Amino acid sequence: MRNRAGSQPGGAAGAGAALEVGGRSWDDAGVLADDDLERLRSRFIEVDYTVDAIMKLVGDSAQAALGRNNTTPARRRLADDHGPVATLAKLWPLQARVSSDDLDRALPGMRQSLLDTGMIRIDHDQVRALIDLRPYGSDDGAAGWIFSDLTPGLDGPMTPVAEDFVLGVSPASMTLAELTFRRPVGSALDLGTGCGVQSLHLARHADNVVATDVNRRALAMARATMRLNGVDVDLREGSLYEPVADEAFDLIVTNPPYVMSPPATDGRLTYREAGLVGDELVRRVVVDGAARLNPGGSLQVLGNWAQLTGRPWQERLQGWVEPTGCDAHILRREELDPYEYIEIWLADAGLVGSPDYRSRYEAWCDYFDRLGIESVGMGWLTLTRAERERPAITIEDWPYPVEQPIGPAWAERRDAVELARRLSDAELLNRRWQLAPDVEQETVGRPGVADPEAIVLRQQRGFRRAVRAGTVLAGVAGACDGDLRLDQIVGGVATILDLDAQIVAGEVLTEVRQLVVDGLLRESSIQDVE
Repeated sequence: MRNRAGSQPGGAAGAGAALEVGGRSWDDAGVLADDDLERLRSRFIEVDYTVDAIMKLVGDSAQAALGRNNTTPARRRLADDHGPVATLAKLWPLQARVSSDDLDRALPGMRQSLLDTGMIRIDHDQVRALIDLRPYGSDDGAAGWIFSDLTPGLDGPMTPVAEDFVLGVSPASMTLAELTFRRPVGSALDLGTGCGVQSLHLARHADNVVATDVNRRALAMARATMRLNGVDVDLREGSLYEPVADEAFDLIVTNPPYVMSPPATDGRLTYREAGLVGDELVRRVVVDGAARLNPGGSLQVLGNWAQLTGRPWQERLQGWVEPTGCDAHILRREELDPYEYIEIWLADAGLVGSPDYRSRYEAWCDYFDRLGIESVGMGWLTLTRAERERPAITIEDWPYPVEQPIGPAWAERRDAVELARRLSDAELLNRRWQLAPDVEQETVGRPGVADPEAIVLRQQRGFRRAVRAGTVLAGVAGACDGDLRLDQIVGGVATILDLDAQIVAGEVLTEVRQLVVDGLLRESSIQDVE
């Protein structure tokens, strides 16, 4: 599946059918016993069953093919390799059969436990996986191993999956992890945890983590994931914020089941559909989540929303966030027409080529027509309980490339908003500012012309914003080297341009304030003692 701005809610591109093996299902607390999980953990560490080790074995091209759900190149690379890492990679990420002898060499003494708990099946001495268990690694240092259902559609078309399957790591879950603030917090909530990948990240910088899900199988797998990785997370069953009642958090992260599909009494996929009308699920996640933030806490959501005929989408989302009293920064990363949106999710459900594909397509079109949905916005939403009288709300279209992980830059922007809102014009002028080291100035104009037609200040990192600057703003920003106060720079530029300093200040202060918010200007470490 393509990464539609991190569009797949909950996790991977898909997963295998719900299991009922050996009289036990993965919706109970049993799964693997703690001593078995500890043996697995020790063995994985011993043999280096990690993302880096597998990538080294299969190579970059085969790894890229795996990202396209094609296992053939990796299987060819590992065909004659019977070492522990190759065996585990073939069994789980590649979903290939391995011999019982190879399994016993890779995981000595574990075969019976894996059989008893329905993780594997053995046919004629050939072992195949029924549950996925693969390594995970990320740029922020979160690493370990994650349980989930098997990925469908490897080396072929997507196939229908069970309603309660549990998704693994996907572009969507990785996008949410990348945009999340990674600063120390006292409490965090992973809403709709799925396989538990967000909780692995949160546990690294939150003192206490609560993770919820409506899917019992997801909670069972998340519990196994946490125990396998030695992570302490409070797992609770329930819909939306019901499991946390009136508790408040410093950080809430979620990639909820936001797909806007026609109501159905059966066949609804839990990982992506909540059964509410239109985008009501996302609205509730945002509004109710804002009410459960501690002062200074943030809610970060990966989701989509309906864009209605005759109403600006920004106005509609403003209506969601403004009553919360929170600061808000919403980025629309992508816009889809209804047909493209419908086709993506019908394919995700494995319905392409099925007898009822056309009727399902028609029903979805009728549903969107009734709701007046002319397109779908997909993107990132962050709300912060800043407790200010006038919340800072920014809603913007931002389909441009950003630096990943974007979380650090987004956290810095949250701080900059607080600073820019706190400083009066006089205080802004009395401070020393410094152009961020990643900002470059570009000029556009015809060759040989003395003056450029346009001056652009462009970030190379973070959100990679480009700001068109007039001569005055470019002169002021270019002189911000951290040594002079802003009022001194304004006065110098005014003198050079033969303008009144107050007029220059009035012209650039609003723009300078926005440069601070966007991270192009930063406070200098040299400041007068107040």
